[in-house]
Amino acid sequence: MSGLSSFFPAKLLGSMHPSARERPTDPLSRLRFTLETMPGSRKYIFTSATRAEILAELYDAFWGPYAHLFLPNSNSSLPLHATLSEVQANVPQYNQPQVVPGRPCGHIFKKGESCFRCKDCALDDSCVLCSRCFEATDHTDHNVSFFIAQQSGGCCDCGDVEAWRHPINCPYHPYSPEAAEHIRAFEAKTLLNTPRGHPKTLTGQDLPPVKNYPYRVHVPGELRQSISRTIGYAIDFVLDTLDSSPDETFMATPPSEAVLRVQPTGDPLMHDQFAIVVWNDDKHSFDEVIELLHDVANRSREEAAEIADRIDEQGREIIEMSGNSARLLEMARAIAQIDLGVTVRRAFDTFREQVSAVIIEWLLDLTRSRLSTDVLILREILAAELLSPRENSSLLTAKDPSRVLPDVHDPTRLDWLFLYHARLWKKPRLNLKEIYASLLTVSHEHKLAIASHFASVYHRIIDAYLLTDREAETSIKYFALQLFTVPSVSLYIVRHHNIVSRLLAIIAAFFTNQITDKRIVFPPNPDAEIDVDTFPFKSKRFMPVFSDLRYLCHNAPVQALIAHHREFVVQFAQTCQIFMCINPNKRAASSHVEYETDAWISVFNVTLSLSRVIKIYGEAFSKANVTELVAAINTVLHHILKCITVVDDRHDLARFPPVTFHEVVYGETTYKIIDFDVMDGSISFHHSLHWLLAELFKHVDILDEENLRAAEYSSLRDVCLRHVNEDALLTVIDYPLRVLAMIAQIRTGLWVRNGFAIRGQLLHYRDFMLRELCYDQDLFVLQTSLVILDPNTVIVSMLDRFQLLGYFSGATLHPSYDTSHLSGMVEEFFYVLVTILTESASASKMSLPVAVRREIVHALAVGPCSFTDLVKRVAERMVDDVCFERVLREVAHFKAPESTTDFGTYELKDEAYDEVNPFFYHYTRNKREEVEVVLRTRLKKKLGIQDPVIVPKKLNITKGPFVALSSAFESEVLVQIFFYGIYNILTLTDATGAAPPSAEAILDQILHLTMVALVERPEVFSGLAVHKFYEEEKNLVDVLSTFEYHDKYPTYRARVKWILDQIAVHQPSEVRSRRHLPQSHVEAEDPKEAKKRAAKARQEKIMQQMKAQQERVAFNFENIDDDEDDELADAMDAPVSYGTCIVCQEELNSSKSFGSLGFVQPSRQLRKHPDGYQSYTNEALTCPDVLDRPTVVTRDAGFPPHASEIKDSKPAHSTNFDAFPPQFTRFGLHASICSHMMHLECFTVYSSSIRQRHRNQATRNHPESIPRKEYICPLCKSLGNVILPVVPTTPPPQLIKSAFSDWVRAAGIGILKSKPDPELESLQFRTGSGEFVFWTAQDSAYQSHLRVVDRPDNTELHKMVDTVMVVAKNISQQTRHLRERTEPEPGERGAGMYLPEELVGYTLSSLEIALRGQGTPGKTVADMITDPQYRMIRGLLTCLTKLVSLSFKLRPDEGRDAVRQAIIKRLLPEWSRTSFTSFSHPLLLRDPFAILVETAAVAPDMLKHILVLTYYAHLARTVIGLVYILNKTRSSATLALGDRKYEDLFGDTRMFFMSVVRHSPVFEQAAEGVLLSFGESRIEQLLYAFTLPFLRRALILCRATYPNAFATPPDLDESLCEYRRLIKILDIPPLAQLPMQDTIQNALSGWCAHYGHSHAASQLNCGVMLEYPSVYRLARLPLVLDHLYLDQNKTMVCERCKSVPLDAAICLFCGTTVCFQSHCCMDLDNSYRGECNMHTRECSGPIGLYFLVKRCSLLYLYANNGAFGQSPYLDVHGEVDVSMRRGRRQYLHRARWEDVHKTWLNHGIPTLIARRLEGTVDSGGWETL
Repeated sequence: MSGLSSFFPAKLLGSMHPSARERPTDPLSRLRFTLETMPGSRKYIFTSATRAEILAELYDAFWGPYAHLFLPNSNSSLPLHATLSEVQANVPQYNQPQVVPGRPCGHIFKKGESCFRCKDCALDDSCVLCSRCFEATDHTDHNVSFFIAQQSGGCCDCGDVEAWRHPINCPYHPYSPEAAEHIRAFEAKTLLNTPRGHPKTLTGQDLPPVKNYPYRVHVPGELRQSISRTIGYAIDFVLDTLDSSPDETFMATPPSEAVLRVQPTGDPLMHDQFAIVVWNDDKHSFDEVIELLHDVANRSREEAAEIADRIDEQGREIIEMSGNSARLLEMARAIAQIDLGVTVRRAFDTFREQVSAVIIEWLLDLTRSRLSTDVLILREILAAELLSPRENSSLLTAKDPSRVLPDVHDPTRLDWLFLYHARLWKKPRLNLKEIYASLLTVSHEHKLAIASHFASVYHRIIDAYLLTDREAETSIKYFALQLFTVPSVSLYIVRHHNIVSRLLAIIAAFFTNQITDKRIVFPPNPDAEIDVDTFPFKSKRFMPVFSDLRYLCHNAPVQALIAHHREFVVQFAQTCQIFMCINPNKRAASSHVEYETDAWISVFNVTLSLSRVIKIYGEAFSKANVTELVAAINTVLHHILKCITVVDDRHDLARFPPVTFHEVVYGETTYKIIDFDVMDGSISFHHSLHWLLAELFKHVDILDEENLRAAEYSSLRDVCLRHVNEDALLTVIDYPLRVLAMIAQIRTGLWVRNGFAIRGQLLHYRDFMLRELCYDQDLFVLQTSLVILDPNTVIVSMLDRFQLLGYFSGATLHPSYDTSHLSGMVEEFFYVLVTILTESASASKMSLPVAVRREIVHALAVGPCSFTDLVKRVAERMVDDVCFERVLREVAHFKAPESTTDFGTYELKDEAYDEVNPFFYHYTRNKREEVEVVLRTRLKKKLGIQDPVIVPKKLNITKGPFVALSSAFESEVLVQIFFYGIYNILTLTDATGAAPPSAEAILDQILHLTMVALVERPEVFSGLAVHKFYEEEKNLVDVLSTFEYHDKYPTYRARVKWILDQIAVHQPSEVRSRRHLPQSHVEAEDPKEAKKRAAKARQEKIMQQMKAQQERVAFNFENIDDDEDDELADAMDAPVSYGTCIVCQEELNSSKSFGSLGFVQPSRQLRKHPDGYQSYTNEALTCPDVLDRPTVVTRDAGFPPHASEIKDSKPAHSTNFDAFPPQFTRFGLHASICSHMMHLECFTVYSSSIRQRHRNQATRNHPESIPRKEYICPLCKSLGNVILPVVPTTPPPQLIKSAFSDWVRAAGIGILKSKPDPELESLQFRTGSGEFVFWTAQDSAYQSHLRVVDRPDNTELHKMVDTVMVVAKNISQQTRHLRERTEPEPGERGAGMYLPEELVGYTLSSLEIALRGQGTPGKTVADMITDPQYRMIRGLLTCLTKLVSLSFKLRPDEGRDAVRQAIIKRLLPEWSRTSFTSFSHPLLLRDPFAILVETAAVAPDMLKHILVLTYYAHLARTVIGLVYILNKTRSSATLALGDRKYEDLFGDTRMFFMSVVRHSPVFEQAAEGVLLSFGESRIEQLLYAFTLPFLRRALILCRATYPNAFATPPDLDESLCEYRRLIKILDIPPLAQLPMQDTIQNALSGWCAHYGHSHAASQLNCGVMLEYPSVYRLARLPLVLDHLYLDQNKTMVCERCKSVPLDAAICLFCGTTVCFQSHCCMDLDNSYRGECNMHTRECSGPIGLYFLVKRCSLLYLYANNGAFGQSPYLDVHGEVDVSMRRGRRQYLHRARWEDVHKTWLNHGIPTLIARRLEGTVDSGGWETL
């Protein structure tokens, strides 16, 4: 008893249980007992065992005696640490999909899973599909995007009737008409019902069980009760715990211990054990937190890293627990100093919070579990419990159970959980959201119930979100997205919970800064003032609050509510009124603004968010009738006037200056207009109410005269003037007009002293994507005023605002604009005038697809562009609309990207050019001029006229108030403006002799308007043009007539002629009398014309003279060339030049030694044929018989791929993406050169300059590494580390011409004659392999040139060989573990890599491999190798020759003869057998190609004969390798082949096969079995495939040594396969002729016998590994990027941490998935190496090539350096999508993918990285990736 009494007060103990000693027996009481006593009994320390115990108790109480109903195989309990859903998920019968019509999918996305969106099918952007439903439905040609879930909690909307425009026919979630009908009926009912005074929230009792669910099972009553009681108790436990949790963690460190002790706690005994908790946030990096914990909490870095990981994953972590509160508080203060969330609380409470987290996890598990076949029952019971009120369940907290929520009537557990959400941390928050999401899909009623509770506490959720939450992205506020986007739900909560008006109140209170005690005041004080410098404007979090409002109002039923109920628009207008005219600007006239604030940015963010809501609010009125719309217009007008005209003490005069009028005379009329000076007054960009008014005016179909008459209004003018007078209306339109005038002045440069802020505001206001929210609205308000008021008054007001009344009355000097400003303002004024008179989209209510078409046509008229550029030119609303891409396909051709740097472009179809209007109001002046040029050129071609006129089209406004718009062209003011516009320019031109600034633009605009006037109102306009007289008694026709033939403006002639002709139709006599006819014109200008003609004639004469001179000079030149050629032919003895040295620019010839810049790198590219892998044997069988022709590319069906192609590419790949297994690669050295050459001296100088640069730029990560002897070619920036000798060509010795058998005989006699050579024998390997020690990389006897005295030219060559040997030795020392050869120990002679095989042979092999599957007819593989590559091969051979001569310095032939004899002895068995000591190693265990390389280096003259021997040795080796491989392969799994194809090449393969292996009984038996099961045709095919590469390499080597002897004969038969062609060129007798070749037979039998008797043959492990014979490929990435995610749990798992990486990198060599730059897989001991670097070392040595899935880019790595490369994937529009920001589906682009292949095959990755690093100042850190 004493043990417990420390926990419970005595009075509780008695009542707790009759005998408190025993544990309670009833499971629920036992659960209570466990949870209540746990904190103390566990000493407040929470471990995984604690979690397991809590889960076990929960499950026991939950299912009581009925565990067998839940668990498969009638188990009675769960395994430890497991959860129910995990156990059920592993049982197949529980995973059968249940197909129930009308039931939604409800699959909840895990973090990192792929989701799909189809714009054509979905109702809005929030509707998504999981990959299973997406793959099962047809979205061909739809606009599909795909993205990766950043957090768990969203769910798939498939099967939800309200989410889709039309049924999408998913086989798993069939459509149900009943469900759709149910929702329609519900919406109709809700719209009709009047809202209740007190909204009733639905509780658990109101929810009926789901109807028509066929998988129901019977639940025993007792079980149902235990389930609901356990769930209820568990939720209450969580709530009781959270009652005392803090709301805030920022800086919430209690200042003193006294305060700490009186903190709210659930611990009745107030134990003084405290815990300090650090909370996650989105501001601090891992490293910051690790450093902090390391310093403050004395943790090692590893522990700190683990804690940081847990904080990130869980959301918080206890870092210290102790009774010493003073110490904890000190730690907390240190942590709080860097603004990291930290709390110090009683350990009791913290422990209980951790228990609560487990309970939440358990509840989540229940939502994923089922009871037998019933997947709904547990969620139904859970929902019922959540929707019930709390009970006083806890033993210890004897507080009052009716704890009240001040704003909520009868709160349920769900309300409490919503409010306490912010007290939780990341993991339980996400779990709770997932629980809620899973309940939404149970039934429509459940959705409504949860939504109504959410709505009732919404304002409190927003408080926490905006003001206190440290981790906004997991806030429950985002749950709104799942509720507010459902039409029926949003209708319900708007109707019954008044959510729209509450949201508006929140916005109003927040932005007027009505915040007390971390709460937003509700209801707000309507008179509060707004201040843009307060916290709310700077907060980044308000955006989603506007989004919520937008989601709500976007739903069709809510739009109907807004339209029919006036209070919505009234309240919205009041909210907009707060933002009217905020942040006004005043022109800085004399001096520059001192301090430029950036407050305007936050103001724009707010008002643009608001304007998007305005757009939707306005659109809602399309559902209104005429009376409702008129009422709304009047409401908004009333609010505008209330704002701008009421003057009282609180009125802000800067925002709303008092309104005054003045009278102006213009023409002969007096106008009373508003008096305001834009250059002096203050003007704001933000007129939210005007924007709303503009939206309302756009419903021109409802405001049609017929409808208005029905509502007893005569016209729109009548509507507006019924309640306000004309002066008031003028005041209303003056505000947008001021903005337009201010914009004109800013653009003209009159506001420069206001600094960047004013430019920034202007750019945003007129930005293509945003202008339709603000700028276009202002223009439309002005356009509407032309219809409501007298157009003359409106236009005069405009002139007054632009301060151009004087200019258009003939005064060309201006009081405050100078000349350039003046003409700029005139041009801007005409821009506005053209727009409001001719822009008809809003005026005629153009449908969205038509408007989109118009925008696209005009955006593309300037020229083709990429999709991204196009989108930037079009308003965002249009781009987001579903019709955008469909319309784009209609009007434009897509040009797919072809090359690697290309991207897709769209080009306008020809017929669409007819729709282009060069004066389209979204064009800038430059764009307009470009488009005019395009259109004119088109018309010229079409009509064949030199100077065509682009005649404007009619406005075609047929109904609505704007029918009257064109009557503005009858305005006298307009004619006067036109007159002075032209007259002033002509006067100024004549006075100064040059066109004034902007003259062309202004004339273009005036003539365009005049033409429109003549198209729209020809008669009246012509009358005015003739009868209105201005300056000098001229009228418009007079000015036009002067203008028609003005010599400064010839380009306008055709247009003016068209105008005058049109006026002449109506006023023929007037026009005739004023028009100067062209005849008189010609006579008048005769003297000028004569002068012009004379000038032209002179010019032509001069041109002819010049031409003649040029021809003479050219003729002389031709002769010179001929002479020089002859001279050159004589002087052939001069030194041959190799171009110039790239450093000193001097000639490279034999006078000074020079070399090629080369790069020797370690490589693991060569592949061995994997034994035991069936698929590779099949590949060898299907190898093409030519490797020097392009392999047939899979049908390249263009880009993007066809739907059928995508369907075919579906199957998920194996775990390694069909990549090559890395354990079968061969290590070697690969040499390459960059084709530039340098003198050896210059090279030395250049190397020292590199060292100098490294010293000067100490902090830079340089592209080259000095310890590795690297440098960068100064010209092409390739990486290098050696300089290869280029030996001026002395022709090689003549090839031996004698026949093969004669040569063998002669060689034998030569050997017999020669003396034994003990020196040479001592230089051969002790193992008897016949290799030479001086050709190894670490040979101990090798000395550098400094130690060897020699002739100078020899020393130079020795220096170059040195560079190669140093690099080779370096690499060789580090890579012993990668080589399989038996080698002497380091320090002995012959240690290290064998250069003829592992440098020269390897390089040649790599060259050959890189050329597989490429070529053109008439060329062999050797013709594909470039000259520099041949130069490199010769340079490497020279190095080998030099190494021989260094060993035999004293012999006159430098040891060549001796080595030559040794090679012959090695190859001819009769000699190798006689001296068994030196050649005890069977020849067939060596690579014959290496012997060929040795020959080329020492005795090239016997190449041809040695080639025959090595070829046959290679054939014999292949047989041995094949027996080994096929012995492991089942013949049934390999492909069957038809008849033999190569009998003429291989003859009797069976015979050859058996004779090779007959000396070893084990092998003979295996070979017989293989022959029996595989048959000759398959074996012959394999022999062909495995020996063809040898021939290809041999030809390259021979061609390098004897360019002419092995040339491709011109008459080579193209129809032959490659093998036959090569054998012919190389002159090798094919195997079929073996019976006639005794010499070869002898050699073969000798080699095979030697092999057969050696121990290698006895164990059948053979020692012969064949090479991979096919074209090399990288890992196969899927055609469609998102297919990577289909089975990512199987295909993309990181081996190290056994999880699916969030940021995965796929190794393209071996297909392994690794974590990219993640904390979990770092090599902490090895300077924090990332997993890509770690894997690279295991996989492919120094280089790495990865595809970074999430970033959509490539990563190249080489020795601690790296570079990112462009992704091989492009989206539908042919563009790269970095980091999947746009989220379109992406497809593999073949050309880009091939380019990656090429870089890799040519060993180009190190150079690619070096070039990247060369171009930037890189700071390193690549090894951490």
